[in-house]
Amino acid sequence: MSKYRSFLIALVIIALIRILFLFPAFHSLDFKVQDSLFRLRGPRTPSEELMIIAIDDASFSALNISWPFPRELHAKLIENLSLAGAKLIVFDVEFTENSRPEADALLAEMAQHYQQVIFAGKVLRGLDSHAPDQLLTPIPEIMAYKVPWGIVNMSSDSDNTIRKYDLFEMHDGSPYYSLGIAALANSRLYQSDWQTHIRTQQGQLSLADHKIPLHGRNKALINYYGPANTFASVSYASVIDDSTVSMPGYQGLELDEFYDIVESGILKDKIVLIGATIDELHDKFPTPFGGEWTSGVEIHANFLNMVLTGDYLSELNFWLFLCLELIVLLALCVVFRRLKPQWSALVLILIIGLQYFLAYQLFARYSILIPILQTAVSLVLIYIASIICHYLDTMKEKRFIRSAFQQYMAPELVNELLKNPKNLSYGGSLQEISVLFSDIRSFTTYSENHTPQETVNILKEYLTAMVNVIVANKGILDKFVGDEIMALFGTPVPLPNHALSACKVALEMRTKMTELQQKWESEGKASFEIGIGVNTGQAVVGNLGSEQIFDYTAIGDTINLGARLEGINKEYETAKHIIISEFTLEQVKDQVKVRYLDEVKVKGKNKAVKIYELIDLVEA
Repeated sequence: MSKYRSFLIALVIIALIRILFLFPAFHSLDFKVQDSLFRLRGPRTPSEELMIIAIDDASFSALNISWPFPRELHAKLIENLSLAGAKLIVFDVEFTENSRPEADALLAEMAQHYQQVIFAGKVLRGLDSHAPDQLLTPIPEIMAYKVPWGIVNMSSDSDNTIRKYDLFEMHDGSPYYSLGIAALANSRLYQSDWQTHIRTQQGQLSLADHKIPLHGRNKALINYYGPANTFASVSYASVIDDSTVSMPGYQGLELDEFYDIVESGILKDKIVLIGATIDELHDKFPTPFGGEWTSGVEIHANFLNMVLTGDYLSELNFWLFLCLELIVLLALCVVFRRLKPQWSALVLILIIGLQYFLAYQLFARYSILIPILQTAVSLVLIYIASIICHYLDTMKEKRFIRSAFQQYMAPELVNELLKNPKNLSYGGSLQEISVLFSDIRSFTTYSENHTPQETVNILKEYLTAMVNVIVANKGILDKFVGDEIMALFGTPVPLPNHALSACKVALEMRTKMTELQQKWESEGKASFEIGIGVNTGQAVVGNLGSEQIFDYTAIGDTINLGARLEGINKEYETAKHIIISEFTLEQVKDQVKVRYLDEVKVKGKNKAVKIYELIDLVEA
């Protein structure tokens, strides 16, 4: 299970994040972070092919009338725009209700005459599932001439920001295309059957030579060129201000601004969009650039500019992004597992910063959006998960160490070991240690002369007493081999003078053995004698067991010599039956009393080793 833990954690986090960001509150936060990319990139210069005719404060002041404007003025606007050389006239103004018959007729006739006008309609959605939708088309006079029109529906995200453009709406099973699509379809060839040439397939909407990527069923992401007032505009009043129109707001001045516009050529061959930019008409919406809200007509202009330049905004393929995210999370799982939490936190911050930088580069260079906040939260969660796993692993490791060593190691040594578990490196490492071997003399004969129960009981009492002495002096019991004891000093936690500790233990074991012999004799029990050997040197120490069984031990010539010293006790007359090597003596020579015994050769070694009887410690 642990092999697949990182993979399972990454999958759970990805699934959790996807579910979490289905909620509007979290989704909105992700949108807000993506919006910062627009502001970081900054405004760009839009195409000169587009121009906005703004129904602005200046228009209301010049005309000195209230909204809605008389439709004669809109008819005049069509005429003047045509005279100024406009290629296409797009009204983001709804003429869905009749006004005066003669005014409605004039507007329709003017549009029919110039054959370059696009009008606006709308699909009104019912307030609930039972209420029917309503299709608001331009007035019958306009529809009679089959003048092209498009809907001006705008759908906002959960935070009321307009980030997507509605390409069409379905009503009674038929698609009704947006104002921008109607404009694009008629920008080269004005035609009454323009809708029949539009195709929606393979994730894109095709018309003329444009292929618009679909976002969802019927929308396109808008690649905004800037905040409000990024597109060039001309006041509505300026366009209709010729010698035939009175401008009461000019207080008798005859400016006739239209003629200057014609002479400048600023409208020649332009797609012009007419719409309200005044706050009082409530046709403004928040966009990713923030700040002042952008007028609906300028949002249409942003969409048209994007399509005309082919600068589409798209999202990275969902499955590709999911795979990349999974790979990153798995990689971080591995990295965080190997690092300390504080270093992991630093790596996390760097990765989140790098992720934002990459997101910006994809956006600025290739107009590709990727989830930013979602990924950042995933990274934070994988960090938290790694901390939790690290804690659980540490606790598990500590429980294992405590259970493995507390029976034959001093509590303070266990605690030290818990602080640095790396001392238990699997496979072993070369360390300088001291080793003590103790063995019962003629124990086979003893066991033959006593019942198994008597043998077990006395052996238990003896081994318990000896292990207590070892543990009390910060040694560790390596193993029992029948009646033989093997103890290590200086591992897994270093000791200041492990050789001295081993000598102290040997002497205390001898003292304790004498106490036990006296006790057994007083109880009428037969006793036995022991021999002890101590050696110091380099040995391979560590977990030298199998994958199934943990065995912390030591191997090498140092260990072999220690066992040999214990075994040759019976060959020499010594008071306490303790023999140490010259290597142990070298480290404790000023702290112990010894008697030189001999030089012995160890199997496999050519050079003889000097051995000494350990008599006592030197009093301080």
